[in-house]
Amino acid sequence: MHGIVIAGTHSGCGKTTVTLGIMAALRKKGFVVQPFKAGPDFIDAGLHRLVADRPSRNLDQWMCGKDYVLTCFAKHTATADISVVEGVMGMYDGDYSTASLAVLLHAPVVLVVDAYGMAESAGAMVKGFFEFGIRNEKCGAKISGVIFNRVASESHYNRLKDSVQGVPVLGYLPRELDFEIPHRHLGLSTAEEHPLAQKNIDKLADTILKYIDVEAIFRNSGIEIVKSEKDFYCEAAKVAKEIKRCKIAVAYDKAFCFYYEDNLDFLRETGAEIVRFSPLADEAIPADVDAVYIGGGYPELHAAALSKNGSMCESVRAWVEAGKPLYAECGGLMYLSKGIRDFDNAFFSMAGVFSFETRMMKKPRLGYREIILHQNCFLGNKGDTYRGHEFHYSEIADIEMRNADCGLRNDKHAELIYTVRDSQGREKGQEGFRYKNTLASYVHVHFGGNERGAEHFAGIKGDRNR
Repeated sequence: MHGIVIAGTHSGCGKTTVTLGIMAALRKKGFVVQPFKAGPDFIDAGLHRLVADRPSRNLDQWMCGKDYVLTCFAKHTATADISVVEGVMGMYDGDYSTASLAVLLHAPVVLVVDAYGMAESAGAMVKGFFEFGIRNEKCGAKISGVIFNRVASESHYNRLKDSVQGVPVLGYLPRELDFEIPHRHLGLSTAEEHPLAQKNIDKLADTILKYIDVEAIFRNSGIEIVKSEKDFYCEAAKVAKEIKRCKIAVAYDKAFCFYYEDNLDFLRETGAEIVRFSPLADEAIPADVDAVYIGGGYPELHAAALSKNGSMCESVRAWVEAGKPLYAECGGLMYLSKGIRDFDNAFFSMAGVFSFETRMMKKPRLGYREIILHQNCFLGNKGDTYRGHEFHYSEIADIEMRNADCGLRNDKHAELIYTVRDSQGREKGQEGFRYKNTLASYVHVHFGGNERGAEHFAGIKGDRNR
């Protein structure tokens, strides 16, 4: 397997900037780069796609299992010259850390260190990370090099470099680097908002090539990359089944853009044709489709425009009342509610499929989740389990619909068909709102942990009442 892992000492140390920069630099050199993201993050993966011009894949050991992670990595690495994996949090943080992923992939690690306010102490930090890995076999990934971020000057860099022993120092990014990705409450801005202009990507690539020895990153890792003469570009549709079982309309715009690319591939590979539409701009659900999928995103930022598009809201309500399949996650659930109250408590009416409101809150609810189905539905059969995660700043506003200890209570005209557990197996209450043939939840499910979900979803044509 041909790839490196970019790890950091902690969240916010500059992993994403370094990862994007290395990808941009490699592309500028003419290499085909396959990006990956450790963990469940949607936003970083979207930014990878902007820079690498290829969908980034999530490598999550808890959601998908180790076998699937290895299969996914091997499959997509095989169609690129080199793969770059962005880690999560600090290198050793969490039960499924960046280090443990690197060990699983047999991939060397480049450690990013934020050098702001530090000089010789950086040597002690690098030594600690290096020796900690040696002493811990389960997460003892090989650190093949160090990159410093936010370096004040060349003399500052020399002091940092001289302090490090036993690990190659590959270069640095200057403190005055004119590159920043806008942030908001869920994190960085999404790729769909085009936060990275091409001229800024080019500038970042040039900076990486000026201050970092990119070739040494791979040379020190024992990796030789050679430009392939193969045409690696391959759309998922080209490997999908020729016989289409159904057509699924996927909401995709600035308001709804959080989808695992692998989920869409699973649907295609089981015979679904994916058709995109925009709840912001389109008047109605596309004609001649068999199901609708509304994923997560930032509906709260576009609440006024979503509310103003009354014809789309009416189209969604008519679809639901006709008993046609609709699956919604997180932001999609918010869109199906009676309305959204934003951070200023302003109310914007939505599709009104469910009788509850959603409202924004200051603290997020997040974590890995496992769902167990109580009843048969178009995602699976009673007793089936799926894994995913939730990360949202909204909640069900109606007090009778919420309970901090036992999750969400039943909607007046909907039933709850999930039991939800966290990664430790602790029950988080009931979830999964179903009304007629519509299913909505705050949980983002990844089909990598249970591919039957995609098979069920893609098999809905002619069986809409399951």
